Amino acid sequence: MYTYLIKCNILEGWIFNLEKDIKEKDLKQKDNKKIKNKKVRKKDNAKFIYFTIAAGLIVLFILMLLSSIIDVGERLGKVHEFVEYGFYALTVLLIYFLILRPLFIIFFSPSFSVETTLDSKSHLNYKLYKKIAKRLLEHDDLDLKLREKLANSFDDYDTLKNALYEVFDKHVKKTINRVIRNNAKTVMISTAISQNGRLDFFTVIVVNLKMIKEIVLLCGFRPSFKNLAKLCINVITTALIAEGLENLNLSDVLPQSAMNTISEIPFLKPVLSSVTQGISNALLTLRIGIVTRKYLFSDAKELTKEEIRKGALIEAASMLPLVIADGLIFFPKKIVGLFKKNNVDPDDEFTYKKNDKEKVKIENKKVKELEFEDEYS
Repeated sequence: MYTYLIKCNILEGWIFNLEKDIKEKDLKQKDNKKIKNKKVRKKDNAKFIYFTIAAGLIVLFILMLLSSIIDVGERLGKVHEFVEYGFYALTVLLIYFLILRPLFIIFFSPSFSVETTLDSKSHLNYKLYKKIAKRLLEHDDLDLKLREKLANSFDDYDTLKNALYEVFDKHVKKTINRVIRNNAKTVMISTAISQNGRLDFFTVIVVNLKMIKEIVLLCGFRPSFKNLAKLCINVITTALIAEGLENLNLSDVLPQSAMNTISEIPFLKPVLSSVTQGISNALLTLRIGIVTRKYLFSDAKELTKEEIRKGALIEAASMLPLVIADGLIFFPKKIVGLFKKNNVDPDDEFTYKKNDKEKVKIENKKVKELEFEDEYS
């Protein structure tokens, strides 16, 4: 009887400890769920904030655009009624081709990040890989070895993933950097020449939108809607800064001794002021382009927003001297090009590019065959 009671006590203690462990596990699970729910709520709140700010800035941009169009239209209406109508028709076409069409291309592109998707082990993105690979094969400047490797990797998931990674690393990133520099040069030259703040505002928005569209077309995919909202905020705030730089006073930037030297040289002060505006806008455009690229090609080391921003600003500053150099030699090249004869023989150029074009045609045929197989498989 005594041993039986001991066994019962031991059994009760074991049951008590088991119930205690179960309760602790339940509490931990509930705590983990609460933490996850808090994280989800924070993400949702962050998305809501970004979307709200982006929507407000878009409304501000639309109001500024409409006010500028109406103002110019009323002035042209004093010349003739049909001139005003023609201006409005031209404005509608420009808005469609320069703003709405790039936006449609960006929003209707597929969305993912190379680092998050290509590194995942899931096969759910296989069709998306194929779609992006077909877009990349349409690039005429893609290296023939990379083109062949990509075209021959459609049958296997892992081979296609590795081929895409190689093309992104060796071709697409370099091409994106070139696109960013070219658009920054355009912003620098146009805003330096222009002496109208509102014109600088629209120029910066149009060129940055064009740059993001070109990057999306190069990659074959776009950033997430949250990151697009961030880019929208960056673009419009950059344009507002560009408009404000028109009233930049060099005396607030340079010391008095430098200002005295500049004032002694004729025409130097307005030229230096315009160049400073152009360089500042180019730096901001470089930053937007690099942030866009980092949203698409997120590096494993750069996980936080602060690191992405700092890295983008440092890289933009390192790219700025190349943009300034290209901008400074832009006008001399154009002037020399007007008086320079074109000595390139069209037949020689065709002979030089003939073999490459034939290879590209063969690869494009392969892509069309793969598309046909996908439709009927």
